[in-house]
Amino acid sequence: MIQQIVEQIEFNQRFLIVSHVNPDGDAIGSTLGLANALREMGKDVVAVNVDGVPQIMQFLSGHEQIVQTLAVNETFDVAFVLDAGDLTRAGIPAEKHCRTLINIDHHPHSDFGDICYLDTSASATAILIDRILNACQYQMSLAVAKCLYLGILSDTGSFRYSSTNPEAFAVAGRLVGLGIDPWDVACYLYESLAPERMRLLGLVLPSLEISPCGRYASVTMTNEILKQSGAAEEHTDGFVNYPRAIRGVEVAFFLRQIGPDSFKISFRSRGNIDVGTLARKLGGGGHHNAAGAEITGALEDARATVSRLLDQLLN
Repeated sequence: MIQQIVEQIEFNQRFLIVSHVNPDGDAIGSTLGLANALREMGKDVVAVNVDGVPQIMQFLSGHEQIVQTLAVNETFDVAFVLDAGDLTRAGIPAEKHCRTLINIDHHPHSDFGDICYLDTSASATAILIDRILNACQYQMSLAVAKCLYLGILSDTGSFRYSSTNPEAFAVAGRLVGLGIDPWDVACYLYESLAPERMRLLGLVLPSLEISPCGRYASVTMTNEILKQSGAAEEHTDGFVNYPRAIRGVEVAFFLRQIGPDSFKISFRSRGNIDVGTLARKLGGGGHHNAAGAEITGALEDARATVSRLLDQLLN
């Protein structure tokens, strides 16, 4: 599979790279890592994310070259869809802009594309990009290394999540060996937060609800709270981890209002609790311990639906 991708890179010139909406560190790190590397190889690259690059990741080289829209008539030899889980999560119809569609992902059930490189054992899509670039015999620059390192750091929760494995440590160690300062990257990602985010967190945490059994908990953000804080949707990244940090809580979920009667749900779990399956029941998807979905209805109805499914899952 990797060799097929290497051949597509070698024998083509014009590439499109897209990743999922509401991008996290792995989506942006993988996109920029691959885009920068391809440009260094002399390729023509257009990188797209419909929601742009979060401010805390704008220290990465090439971030200003990620665009949010694509002309209807633009065509490419190859389109890469990275870390998306589902083709629709790319936000643009990438398959209509290329001769060959390559899907690179570590989410389960991500089986679209003319070439599908899927490995659910990988800690991050950035790991898969690293494998491909190595197979291309690409001499990695510091700029590309920093992008991939951020992707790995982000998707492993600073090497805390259960998805962290020996390969994640090995690749990260090799990237650091190229000259990355781990503190520098961590400072941008975790200690350069916007004041608006902190105000928003202060308004969201009072919504904390812990189930009677104590095994799951949630926090909620309404449009009114978001407006009151002056923050943006990107500032909610990581909020779901606060209820999960409570002693005894095995599953946390974050309800974020996206319409008058619709909510986006982010799930996080510990150990063997499979929230990916739960999310798919709601029409979403994701990993064993990290997943998401959307749900329609009033807030209390949405919370009741999720609570009922969690009671079934945990009992």
